[in-house]
Amino acid sequence: MIEIFTPLDDLTIASLSAGDQVLLSGVVYTGRDAAHARMAETLRRNEKLPLELAGQVIYYVGPTPAPPGRVIGSAGPTTSGRMDAFTEVMLNQGLKGMIGKGIRNEDTVDLIAQYGAVYFAATGGAAALLAKRVVSCEVVAYPDLGCEAIHKLVVDKLPLIVINDTKGGDFYRKRVK
Repeated sequence: MIEIFTPLDDLTIASLSAGDQVLLSGVVYTGRDAAHARMAETLRRNEKLPLELAGQVIYYVGPTPAPPGRVIGSAGPTTSGRMDAFTEVMLNQGLKGMIGKGIRNEDTVDLIAQYGAVYFAATGGAAALLAKRVVSCEVVAYPDLGCEAIHKLVVDKLPLIVINDTKGGDFYRKRVK
């Protein structure tokens, strides 16, 4: 296992290859379809985003409310392909990492390499287990979206697998460059 920390820097990202197992610690932001659409619209209007994306990681998750004594409810990944249409806009803002589940389209895989970013997979179906790696959770933007609001999570050793790397590698398609 490779331990990495946010914010992600180019040297760390370049050292990762498709198939690497990592433990990610630090700040991660959540964002699903509705939040991505709103951020893209904000940028289209030449307005400032509610958070700085440079060097950051977005986890495609809509966490459930926290039960008593916990900081977060279930926190499992959603299907990443739904964010493919927004990926270049986010990468252009300096986003360096994305966490989700499932395959990305080939254009998105190429964009990830072109922008020097990385796509990680979290284990689907393990939402309760993944939630145990979340140390804190707070809504930082778009509270009207409910679970799809943007949350700032602090994670400790979140287990992930590198799916797409800066070299165009694709663990799902067994494409290694």
